[in-house]
Amino acid sequence: MALAFDEFGRPFIILREQEKKTRLRGLDAQKANIAAGKAVARILRTSLGPKGMDKMLQSPDGDVTITNDGATILEQMDVDNQIAKLMVELSRSQDYEIGDGTTGVVVMAGALLEQAEKLLERGIHPIRVAEGYEMASRIAFDHLERISQKFEFSADNIEPLVQTCMTTLSSKIVNRCKRALAEIAVKAVLAVADLERKDVNLDLIKVEGKVGGKLEDTELIYGIVVDKDMSHPQMPKRIEDAKIAILTCPFEPPKPKTKHKVDIDTVEKFQTLREQEQKYFDEMVQKCKDAGATLVICQWGFDDEANHLLMHRNLPAVRWVGGVELELIAIATGGRIVPRFQELSPEKLGKAGLVREKSFGTTKDRMLYIEQCANSRAVTIFIRGGNKMMIEETKRSLHDALCVARNLIRNNSIVYGGGSAEISCSIAVETAADRHPGVEQYAIRSFADALDAVPLALAENSGLLPIDTLTVVKAQQVKESNPHCGIDCNDDGTNDMKEQNVFETLIGKQQQILLATQVVKMILKIDDVISPSEY
Repeated sequence: MALAFDEFGRPFIILREQEKKTRLRGLDAQKANIAAGKAVARILRTSLGPKGMDKMLQSPDGDVTITNDGATILEQMDVDNQIAKLMVELSRSQDYEIGDGTTGVVVMAGALLEQAEKLLERGIHPIRVAEGYEMASRIAFDHLERISQKFEFSADNIEPLVQTCMTTLSSKIVNRCKRALAEIAVKAVLAVADLERKDVNLDLIKVEGKVGGKLEDTELIYGIVVDKDMSHPQMPKRIEDAKIAILTCPFEPPKPKTKHKVDIDTVEKFQTLREQEQKYFDEMVQKCKDAGATLVICQWGFDDEANHLLMHRNLPAVRWVGGVELELIAIATGGRIVPRFQELSPEKLGKAGLVREKSFGTTKDRMLYIEQCANSRAVTIFIRGGNKMMIEETKRSLHDALCVARNLIRNNSIVYGGGSAEISCSIAVETAADRHPGVEQYAIRSFADALDAVPLALAENSGLLPIDTLTVVKAQQVKESNPHCGIDCNDDGTNDMKEQNVFETLIGKQQQILLATQVVKMILKIDDVISPSEY
């Protein structure tokens, strides 16, 4: 134990409170860790692919999330185990970097762990397994480069991008409208993309949702939608060629900073005070009018007097607009955000071709559409749906599609989906294993077996016989040396993913293999787990 004796034979303690800690060492630790990783992967296995199931998660305060997105499922699951947390981090990093393939990467890592367990039982040292995996992942990475294809698209020919986004959306709840949503996503990305620099800033795409209507009513607006209405019901609901003053200062009379008390003992004094305020307001409104503004968008509120005055002076206004929305409006209309009335000038105004207020259904809900902007680099995707969960899930699905379109603009190589890329890599890794002498070749073979987990899960979720389907497709790939054969999930009668138009981005697939291998190497290297034991 952790008792040691000094030269006089008196014991002293090395580990404090040792009886309160539990400790797993050696193979037991690795087995426990692998079991935890596999458990997480097993949860996500069923939600892979176009026929994957959704998960329903309830948060502690009773909010219900229904989702198919691997990263979201793992974020919402309150995971306690340390190794399971690594898996959550894994899918989160895939989500940040690529945005798509968050489920596949966890399934892949789970399969690698499962294979590693068999090797460890045979008595192969974990470090040798990790090294073999590293070699195999490099082989698979290079092989993906070889089977990938360049995908030519231009601003006029967006069909290739739409097809790839449709592949992403087909595994989500929204797959009945996947064509429409994919087109919306691609158009939104192309509207804000900088094609020379091959860069896309996704912050410029705002995704708004409103309950009501049906999914098919989802639309792309080349402009901004603000969930506010005009501050006074009698202000005009439609303004053409609007010049917009964007203010971050309150429309109120100034209040002295110090503690103050105003003594009013006569009516005249009250009158002068009121006139002073009135004059102050008049000046404010006049400044906006002088600058040529026809619409005021204000971050703060203004009291009823100001509202009344604005109405009389024919200056429509919107109040309580959030900071992020203000920035987007400023980007879209080419205006400046003005912090003080003194700084208002005609060149700081934003321009929009049309500002209109639109009401929905029988409710009092109104939204403000700012369209035909001077600088249409900011767009809004406006989602309708039957209930809140549907809209939230559509937002997540669209985020995946937007990320895929962005990745294709950055790097337009694709590989074919449906598990075809994994099967092809598996065959390549299997053949490469023979060239490596030593224990590593066992690990490399296991890596090849683990790659088959994705197509197996796809086949299983589609209700096919997993092993039969996989062996047929694999044999077909070897026989025809055609890396495009995958699992026919939608039962279209052909295994050729090129005909089925199922694509995935190359960088997404490569990232999956690299990230999964890294996490598995990390888990395999842990041989001692010391944790405080629960009472």
